[in-house]
Amino acid sequence: MARIVAAEILMIDLAPKVERVDAIQSFVSQETPIVRITDADGQVGTGYSYTIGTGGKAIVSLLAETLVPRLIGREAEEIDGIWRDLLFSTHATAVGAITSLALAAIDTALWDLRLIRAGLPLWRMAGGAQPSVPLYTTEGGWLHLPTEALVADALAMKKAGFSGAKLKIGKPSIAEDRARLSAVRDAVGDDFRLMVDANQAFSLAEALRRADMLADLGIHWFEEPMPADDVGAHRQLARQSRVPIAVGESMYSLSQFKDYLEAGACSVVQADVARVGGITPWLKIAHLAEAFNVPICPHFLMELHVSLVCAVPNAPTLEYIPQLDEVTRAPLDIRDGQAHPPSAPGIGIDWDWDAVRGRIVAGTQHHFGQKGA
Repeated sequence: MARIVAAEILMIDLAPKVERVDAIQSFVSQETPIVRITDADGQVGTGYSYTIGTGGKAIVSLLAETLVPRLIGREAEEIDGIWRDLLFSTHATAVGAITSLALAAIDTALWDLRLIRAGLPLWRMAGGAQPSVPLYTTEGGWLHLPTEALVADALAMKKAGFSGAKLKIGKPSIAEDRARLSAVRDAVGDDFRLMVDANQAFSLAEALRRADMLADLGIHWFEEPMPADDVGAHRQLARQSRVPIAVGESMYSLSQFKDYLEAGACSVVQADVARVGGITPWLKIAHLAEAFNVPICPHFLMELHVSLVCAVPNAPTLEYIPQLDEVTRAPLDIRDGQAHPPSAPGIGIDWDWDAVRGRIVAGTQHHFGQKGA
């Protein structure tokens, strides 16, 4: 083991490659806080997190004012202990998005450092359950797109070997959603999975109505139908829906997933490694879901999630939404619709540091510990 002697915080802002609109929001940017941790041997681990357009500076402030200074002098290998100590140091703001996103930037950096020191890739050290995973795409299914664009993208992804596509729903009328989905289903056939995502837009009554329509179209899962904090409504929907219910991107702790699983309120969990606080809690959620015989299909962050889904046995697919192409040297390794995890030691992100440092948002860079480390 080696003590942590220095740390750096910075934030970059990444514009999405395509316009992204769902039932409740538009993605105008991806604020990306980054933490770099240096140990006494000079090894460096890098971690990151993200927000959709706002809140990034609040994460940086929490990191700089409260969390990162507590790392100096700690043993870098004591990852679970550090995670819990940092969580309890923020007890007044946990559990919640800002705290979890800040913890994730630190936790992924600590895992990266551990993996570099051990000479192992994340997918192997965390379990090594499967060497690759099928992809499904969301990037061509946004709510503002015309029906012909949805059809064209789904057909292109099917030809590329992808296992399915996810389409956003939440048009003003059920007839509009039905027409769009029907056109795609007619084009791709029954052997290509279609998922839908409502981004918490519906009431229970409306979710029940839409679930009946979705079942008739053979939809693979119905994602975030209602506000994520209403476990009871999801339990009632799950009991009545013929379509599996997927939740998780708007949940921030292991305990929240436990509540859903115990209640039988979902059939798919979608824990986001950044939003739950990092790799440490993500793996606990994945194994908790496994104990309930429920798959984990994580939200976003494909560049990091590819290694995590290959580490566990209950992750059948990975969501395709590129995030880091502009600041990394190597894109996701995709062959015939299968995503392959990086084999180099670390969490699998090959940062282009010239590109990163050229995008630093003013006022977000902070250094702690030994100078020059």
